[in-house]
Amino acid sequence: MFDDLQDLSGTFSTTDVVVCLALSFVLSMMTGFVYRATHRNVSYSQSFVQTLVIVGMIVALILLVVGSNLARAFSLVGALSVVRFRNAIKETRDVGFIFLVMGLGMACGARFYTLAVLGAITICAVILVMHRFNVFHLNVQRQVVKVQVPAGEDHTPAIEDVLIRHTTEFELVSTESIRGGALNEVFYTVRMKKGVTPAKLVAAVQERTHGQRVSVLTGYDQTDL
Repeated sequence: MFDDLQDLSGTFSTTDVVVCLALSFVLSMMTGFVYRATHRNVSYSQSFVQTLVIVGMIVALILLVVGSNLARAFSLVGALSVVRFRNAIKETRDVGFIFLVMGLGMACGARFYTLAVLGAITICAVILVMHRFNVFHLNVQRQVVKVQVPAGEDHTPAIEDVLIRHTTEFELVSTESIRGGALNEVFYTVRMKKGVTPAKLVAAVQERTHGQRVSVLTGYDQTDL
């Protein structure tokens, strides 16, 4: 019964397997450390970084299995096509890191070890340089002003009069009815003049809207009175 079974492991040596998986692990770990060092937002996930390492090693293993066998490659594509991921990628750059570890895993699995090492070092160096010098940063410094006013009263002229005096530019984004229609919530995007603080803008708008609730939201904080 078992005489017909074939072990195809002889197509690559134990050394190939050890070197491939070890190198993919080291390079994926390096990528993970670079990701952690350059992450700026609050959405950092330890699980995601660990997944990067796992994906790199799995892709390397898959490439070892496929080798140069075209039929085997199509079989694996069909098998993997049933996998569905429900977790949304939180940041665009996360996709880049996923492709990076996949590329490194493919290079290791195909036994292009020099390419894998040089590619990892070069790309990680580029990521670190862009992080260090904040490449492509755009300092827009815009805020969102949210004003609640009683329904049935047009406070737009009074609000915009304040914005004209305290901002260099502003734009009405939306007007929403809240609390069963008792209040209207008006949203503006603004760029405040030099020397104008969120607290000062809030006070000026409240003065014209008779103490109604006003919020100024920035990229990092919120002044809400």
